[in-house]
Amino acid sequence: MERIATAIVAIRGQKVMLDEDLASLYGVEVRALNQAVQRNLERFPDDFMFQLTDEEYANLKSQIVTSSSWGGRRKRPYVFTEQGVAMLSSVLRSTRAVQVNIEIMRAFVRLRQILATHADLARKLETLEKKYDESFKAVFDAIRQLMTPPAKPKRPIGFARAKKR
Repeated sequence: MERIATAIVAIRGQKVMLDEDLASLYGVEVRALNQAVQRNLERFPDDFMFQLTDEEYANLKSQIVTSSSWGGRRKRPYVFTEQGVAMLSSVLRSTRAVQVNIEIMRAFVRLRQILATHADLARKLETLEKKYDESFKAVFDAIRQLMTPPAKPKRPIGFARAKKR
């Protein structure tokens, strides 16, 4: 489940999964997955699947570790929305594909629940803040700070020089 959750990324304001990650989960080659999709293209409209632009692909490659040796990708990847992933189960008809699809759908649902919980909490906090006067502003600011994840400290690049005494 965690592997699936980490494979869900946000692109163009949508939660999607890369063809490469899906092929790995389904136990098929990326080429085989994309061929099955191409044979059934009428099942995958733009809101189910789309190919990344060069800029999106370059940005994605900079965020994740990719192979730079021979045998790397020659084409930009396709990404699948939640509906596209659901449609894959009708294209890839193996038992494993069905089971993996069920787990992926559960991961998308959990992700939506988590996002809804945070949005609901933020709305309630805003309502309370409007209701009470400035004396509670410090309390609300502290709660809001606790809700935001801490920034990761940046490590310096290069070697640190020893101080001379």
